[in-house]
Amino acid sequence: MTKLSAVILTKNVENLIADCIDSLSFCDEVIIIDDGSTDRTADIAKLLGASVYQFTGEKFSDKRNYALRKVKSKWVVYIEADEKVSSELKNSILQAVNQERNPISAYRIRRQNFYLGDYVWPQIELLERLFKKANLEAWYGDVHETAKVTGSISELEGLLFHYTHRDLTSMVNKTIQWSQIEANLRFQARHPKMSWWRFYRVMFTGFYDSYVKQKGYKVGTSGLIESIYQGFSMFITYARLWEMQKGK
Repeated sequence: MTKLSAVILTKNVENLIADCIDSLSFCDEVIIIDDGSTDRTADIAKLLGASVYQFTGEKFSDKRNYALRKVKSKWVVYIEADEKVSSELKNSILQAVNQERNPISAYRIRRQNFYLGDYVWPQIELLERLFKKANLEAWYGDVHETAKVTGSISELEGLLFHYTHRDLTSMVNKTIQWSQIEANLRFQARHPKMSWWRFYRVMFTGFYDSYVKQKGYKVGTSGLIESIYQGFSMFITYARLWEMQKGK
């Protein structure tokens, strides 16, 4: 059995996938779970030596669980197509997977976000991404999926670089895709009927969380644009929910 596999979920990311796979050159295998890309994503991944599997569906947890069944290694790290592993994080991952009788079942990774080009977002996220395959039971959730792990969890040194919201076009496309899923989840959960004042509340919450709580104000103009956009994204989600509640 090999030691380390990397899993990447993809859909139409031909401009990102090469850099992502290059940053994973230290892995024994790279597994691509592609959701029906119509660009050159799958072809590029194959040229770079990755194993590509097609799996279409809305639930990200289903895609991650499908990938887990394809993993042949003792350890698995989940990476997104718009992320890259830093040198320090690479060393930390290798140290963890090469450690004999490592008692840790999973590791959290610190993710640094970059918005609208190369603007560094102040808040650092902490995400569970590296797992012993035997201790990763399953993933749960439609969009914001969560891993169920047996055993202890620790934290790695080094950063995972996340180049999200690279431009306004990609931001809008992402909102169109995700808002439908998010709205449907709220509709299925019987969310209270949408009224005019709820729109103001959710839009303000989105802006406040991004600009104040996450300290987006420290990033200047790009921080303001991103935070206003978060309010807009919340509006689209709840406007879709309003449509569903109206039977449209």
